[in-house]
Amino acid sequence: MTYILVGVAGAIGAISRYMIGLWLVSNNPFPLATLITNLFGCFLLAFLSAYFLKKVSLPTSFITAIQTGLIGSFTTFSTFSVETIQLFQNGEFLLSTLYVLTSLFGGLFMTKLGLYVGKEA
Repeated sequence: MTYILVGVAGAIGAISRYMIGLWLVSNNPFPLATLITNLFGCFLLAFLSAYFLKKVSLPTSFITAIQTGLIGSFTTFSTFSVETIQLFQNGEFLLSTLYVLTSLFGGLFMTKLGLYVGKEA
């Protein structure tokens, strides 16, 4: 049953990520859609872990589906990596550095914020 739940949640997460990508399409070389998706995913995983998954009694299979399926497929480290290398190869050294630093420190900040909001809610 867990495999099915992870698969369904994974499909929802992947489709959601794709929709954000379509919504934020631009000619700008900066990969804003991936950045926003990953930062929001950091917040969401931390928030859900601190709030719903600790204060609401859910079966382990549902927790796995949310964390691994939904949010795991929503966020994407591989796309971040490819986009960073592409920026670098295209001579966008400042943008690639900004992207890496914003992703790293922004992700840590959003995780901390998600944990805080989840615990306070």
